[in-house]
Amino acid sequence: MHRYLQLFMFCIMVSHTVSAQNTDVQREDTLQEVTVSSRSVQKRLQEVQIGVEKVDVTTLAKVPALFGEKDIIKSLQLLPGVKSESEASGGYQVRGGKAAQNLILLDGATVYNSGHLMGLFSTFNDDALMSGSLYKGLVPAQLGGGTASVFDISTRSGSLSDYHFGGTVGLLSAKVVAEGPIKLFQKKDSEPRSSFLFAGRRSYLDLFLKATNDYKNNTLHFYDANLRLNFRLSHRDVLTMSFFTGRDNMGLEELMNMEWGNTTATANWLHTFNDRHYANTELVYSHFGSDVGIDMLSIYYTMKGYIRHATLRHQQVLTTGSHRLNYGAETTHLQLQSAEWDINLLHQRERRNAWTSALWLNDEWHPNRHLEASAGLRLHLFSALGGAPYYQLDTEGNILETSHPSSGSLVKSYVSVEPRLSIKWNMTARHSLKLGYSRTSQDIHAVSGSSMSMPFDRYTMTSNIVRPEKADQLALGWTGATTGGDYDFSAETYYKAIRNVYDYRDGKSFYSEIEIERLLLGGKGRAYGLELCAHKNTGSLTGWLSYTLSWSENKIAGINGGRWYTASNDRRHDLAIVGIYQLSPTWELSATWRYNTGQALTAPSAKYDIDGTTYYYYAERNGYRAPAYHRLDMSATHSKRLRWGGTRIWAVGLYNAYCRYNPFTIRFKNDEKSPTGSIAEQTSLFGIVPSISFTLKY
Repeated sequence: MHRYLQLFMFCIMVSHTVSAQNTDVQREDTLQEVTVSSRSVQKRLQEVQIGVEKVDVTTLAKVPALFGEKDIIKSLQLLPGVKSESEASGGYQVRGGKAAQNLILLDGATVYNSGHLMGLFSTFNDDALMSGSLYKGLVPAQLGGGTASVFDISTRSGSLSDYHFGGTVGLLSAKVVAEGPIKLFQKKDSEPRSSFLFAGRRSYLDLFLKATNDYKNNTLHFYDANLRLNFRLSHRDVLTMSFFTGRDNMGLEELMNMEWGNTTATANWLHTFNDRHYANTELVYSHFGSDVGIDMLSIYYTMKGYIRHATLRHQQVLTTGSHRLNYGAETTHLQLQSAEWDINLLHQRERRNAWTSALWLNDEWHPNRHLEASAGLRLHLFSALGGAPYYQLDTEGNILETSHPSSGSLVKSYVSVEPRLSIKWNMTARHSLKLGYSRTSQDIHAVSGSSMSMPFDRYTMTSNIVRPEKADQLALGWTGATTGGDYDFSAETYYKAIRNVYDYRDGKSFYSEIEIERLLLGGKGRAYGLELCAHKNTGSLTGWLSYTLSWSENKIAGINGGRWYTASNDRRHDLAIVGIYQLSPTWELSATWRYNTGQALTAPSAKYDIDGTTYYYYAERNGYRAPAYHRLDMSATHSKRLRWGGTRIWAVGLYNAYCRYNPFTIRFKNDEKSPTGSIAEQTSLFGIVPSISFTLKY
């Protein structure tokens, strides 16, 4: 894995390694650019749902990003309650949850591991996106499937009036966008009724590799493409079809090859009954797959995994009086194969099928100018299906019995009743209090082999052994603004209780070549914290400051002596400062500074030497911390309108401007100078990373 990272980094920087005595590891006791602040102050104050962040990707806001790639996912990490997994990671953690506990929907289709090149780039091309809503665990009843958060993203429709084209060339990738009316079936002199949007992107790192002697036989590239078609069938009916595909390919000469990616397709029929009543019917397909191969002693081993969703969803929205009702149903056929090496041929890969269904009713109620509420109920059914082996295990994870139920037969069913409630009390026109409660459940589980999610993480679904993960969250918040809306502020506190949290058994890991259900133990978790945010909305200088104080802990029998222990994603403090300065009509400057407490990690408490081999003893799970993380990013953008009607944009930036070597991984090894000692070795990815890009739009 480190070889892959080095292979990528050689183009732009040199990796940096720091070694120190293990006392350096602190004991726990001692976006047209992406923006996440584009909501106006009025929208922030008017939002009924607590714990939601609206993302308007069509608003101009230059947030510096790694390699100059505008990234909606990394922009989310600047919000209160949202944390990055690690340096440059595309994964994000919300209110004590891990990245795998976030549900990401692109036009209603589920997307997994939403990052290119191990998360260095986002899967989502900002040119194709219109808006998104991040629900931090408190979600309306029409959404479900993620216990940490739901990020609902919509692509934008193409223009019905004119054709527009654009392209961007950066240091490591290039992208194009085209949109306009579809006139193929249009009657003469009539207004266009259909449109298209295409956005594509490809990296050209492989060209750099071929120019070197050391890496010319390696592979390192990614691509993604979005296509959206809109057809107005009548004045009451609109058909929308959207497609997405993204793929990564990393190859180390003839030794190893890794490929992964997502493919989604959505067909949405919108029918309007009248101006107060409409219906959406969707057919959705999504596929995530990973394929890793390695040549070991002239034998080629593979590790393949996939997750597939096929969904039919129907919902209706009815406005009557002071109520706005959203009600509907959906059903999904799931297919999952857990990624595992085929080295051990004594057991069969875990291929599982399941049906999930849901019914919901959500009511947004506005009885008077002081009180607003969003209340709902979601009924979720999960049924594990036959056609694969199922096991009975003892307390040590050994198989007592194996059964082979017939394909399509019901093996085990679970019903979840999920109430949702958010109440807003408008104290004045500019100040309000919010109170919310939500129960969510999740049936797809991932356990990572490191502190950050990877495309080849092992997944499993709810079964006769693995139970649905459930989270109950209670939150209280306040929002307020100054007269005129120059500044607005928010504060939220939350407590979340989680059932059926899964972690590796002591002594087991991602690399253990047995069935994933035998590797895991389930228990409970809790997360709680305080989130503060302040926005400056007017003047030449705008931006925001966000701060999160949080705790995340697990308690699982058989791990850490059955005691509460710090979760791997626990970080006490997270601070982000974002500033955007309009220097002139053509020049815009921006900067972000981030600080967070170091990642929790497990360090050896003692070691043994048996027949020349060193064995480490770990007395406590996640009892230590890596050094703190902080970083400054800066960028400058110059835009100019051209005589022929196009727009030219130059953007330059510095990632990690003061060259802080932050920890990416920390591993422990013997201290050659002290037989009884150990060394903590820190590996960092980035020093200063410059970027430049050129965009032309018409």
